[in-house]
Amino acid sequence: MSQHIPTHQDSPVSPDGPGPERQALLNVRSEVAKVIVGQDAAVTGMLIALLAKGHVLLEGVPGVAKTLLVRTLSAALSLDTKRVQFTPDLMPGDVTGSLIYEAQNSEFAFREGPVFTNILLADEINRTPPKTQASLLEAMEERQVSVDGVSRALPDPFIVAATQNPVEYEGTYPLPEAQLDRFLLKLTLSVPDRDDEIEVIRRHSAGFDPRDLAAAGVRPVASALDLAKARRAVATVAIAPEVIAYIVDVVRATRTAPSFQLGVSPRGATALLNTARAWAWLSGRTFVTPDDVKALTLPALRHRVSMRPEAEMDGVEVDDVLLGILATVPVPR
Repeated sequence: MSQHIPTHQDSPVSPDGPGPERQALLNVRSEVAKVIVGQDAAVTGMLIALLAKGHVLLEGVPGVAKTLLVRTLSAALSLDTKRVQFTPDLMPGDVTGSLIYEAQNSEFAFREGPVFTNILLADEINRTPPKTQASLLEAMEERQVSVDGVSRALPDPFIVAATQNPVEYEGTYPLPEAQLDRFLLKLTLSVPDRDDEIEVIRRHSAGFDPRDLAAAGVRPVASALDLAKARRAVATVAIAPEVIAYIVDVVRATRTAPSFQLGVSPRGATALLNTARAWAWLSGRTFVTPDDVKALTLPALRHRVSMRPEAEMDGVEVDDVLLGILATVPVPR
C-alpha cells in the first residue's frame, strides 16, 4: 500500500481564482508536465519543497525520470542548476569547492564547486562514502560552505535534490540519519502504469530528446522573484492550535509504534507543518486543514523513522505503519 502527495487534479479551486504568484507556480507544474509523464505527485512535491525552502530525496529505480524532473523544473523556473554524479571516489571539495594555487600571482584563490547554484542535483547520492555525503550537511542546513575557515553564502534560492537508488541495490551506502533528517521530503518515483509508459515511448518515437528541453516546448514561465513572493504568501497561511496539536500527536505516535525503533524528531514535526502549509497555499486556501497534514505525512516523515529488524523481516513497510498511525490518531474537527 502506498499514498502519495495529492496531484493538481485533487486541488480545490479557490472561488476568487489563483493570485499571480500561485498562478505562476501552477504554470510551472503544467510546463513540467510537457516532459514528465505519470509523476504528478513528485512534481507537486518538488514545488512544495521549493515553497518551504527544503531539500528533496528522490528515490526510484534507474530510468524513471528523476534527473529529468529536476532539469525540467529548473528550466520552467528560470533557475540555475548543476549536477554532481556521486561516485565512490568523489571528494568533499568536488562538491563544495576548494582553494586553487594561482602561479601568476602566487596566491590561493577559491574556486566554487557545483553547490553554488539554485538547485543542486546530487545524482545517486548513496553511491558515495559517508564522508562526502556529510560534506553537504553544512550547505543544506546553513546555506553556506566553509573552506579554510572562510564561510561563503550560497545563492538564494538553494535546494538540494538528491536521487538515490533503493538501498538494496549493489554498491550503495546508507545515508546517515543526521543527513536524512535534513531532507524536507522523500519522494518515491514508481515505474509508470501501462498507459503512461505507452505515452512516454510514443513521445520518444516521435523524436523527443530529453537533452533538449527547449525542443520539447519547455519554456520559463516563472522566476526566482515569483518564487520569493510565493514563499512570503505561504508564510501568511494560518494554522489553528488544534491542527498544530494534531501534527504533534502524529509525530509522537511514531515514537511508540511497535514497528519503529526510531521515531520522528521535532524537526520532522516542523517539516510536516511547513509542507502542509505550502500545500494549503498551492491549493488556494489561507488555512491548513487536517487533510493537508495527512497528505504530507508520508513524504515528510517516511525517511525520518527506522524500522525494527524483526518488522523488516516480517515484510512491514514504513508507509504502511505511517498510514496505520493516521488511521488511529484522532482528527480535530
